[in-house]
Amino acid sequence: MLFKKSSQKPVLPGFGLSMGFTTFYLSLLVFLPLSALVLKSFELDWAGFVKVVASERAIASYQLTFGSSFIAALINLVFGLLVAWVLVRYSFPFKKIIDALVDLPFALPTAVAGIALTAIYAPNGWIGQYFYQWGIKIAYTPIGVTLALVFIGLPFVVRTVQPVLEDLEQELEEAAASLGANRLQIFCRVIFPALIPSLLTGFALAFARAIGEYGSVVFISGNMPFRTEITPLLIMSRLEEFDYAGAAALGTVMLLISFILLLLINALQHWSQQRHGGGR
Repeated sequence: MLFKKSSQKPVLPGFGLSMGFTTFYLSLLVFLPLSALVLKSFELDWAGFVKVVASERAIASYQLTFGSSFIAALINLVFGLLVAWVLVRYSFPFKKIIDALVDLPFALPTAVAGIALTAIYAPNGWIGQYFYQWGIKIAYTPIGVTLALVFIGLPFVVRTVQPVLEDLEQELEEAAASLGANRLQIFCRVIFPALIPSLLTGFALAFARAIGEYGSVVFISGNMPFRTEITPLLIMSRLEEFDYAGAAALGTVMLLISFILLLLINALQHWSQQRHGGGR
C-alpha cells in the first residue's frame, strides 16, 4: 500500500517571512543593545568588574532597588486585585473616570509623577507633614522610593486581572453557592485559583517596571548613597563620570538578576496554569 506525502499547507501562510522579520526586529531592538551592554562590560578585567559591581555602594543600591521593587509589586498585587474587583463587580457614580485614572501612570511623565509625589509627601507637604509630626519621614527615605514604585506599577496588575475577572463565568459561583459555599469559600476555591496566573503576570510586569524606574524615584528618593540611591541612578552617575565600562558592568548585573527573577516568576506562572487551568 502506497502512502502519499502530505502536501497540506500551513493554515497561516508566510511563516518563514514573518519569522524572519520578527527575528530581525527583535535582534535590532533587543538582542543587539543587550549584547552591546554585556560586551562593553568586558572592557574591564575580572578584578575591575568585581570591584565595580560588588562595591558597598553598588550592593546598597541593589538592596534598595530590588527590595523596594519587590515590596511595591506585592502591594500592587493586593490593591491591584481590589481595584480590579471593584471596577468589574460594582456599579457606582464616576466609575468611568476612576477606570481611566488607573491608566494615569502610563500617560503621566515619570518626572512629573516624582515631583508631585515629593510635593505631597515631603516633610512640609500636604500629607507628609502629618506623618512627620509623628516622626515618620516618607520622602527622601526608602519608604518614598517604594511609594513611587507602587504608583507606577499599579496599572499593570489592574489591567492584567480585570479582563480575567470580566470573563469568569457567574454560573460557577452560583453553583458553589447552591451547594452551600459562603462568599469566602467561593472566592478562595472558585475565583482565586482562576486569577492566580493573571496575578502572577501582573506581579511580574509591575516588578520588572519598578526595577528599571528612574524618573519618578530620582526626586522623592533624595539620592543619598548607601541610603536612598537606586541602581539606575548609580549607573547614571557612572555615565556622568565617563566610566562607560563601569556603567555597563552595573547594567549587566541588573540585566542578569532581572532575567533570573522573571524566569522564576514565569516558571511559577506556567506551573500555576498547568495546575489550576488543567493544562489548557
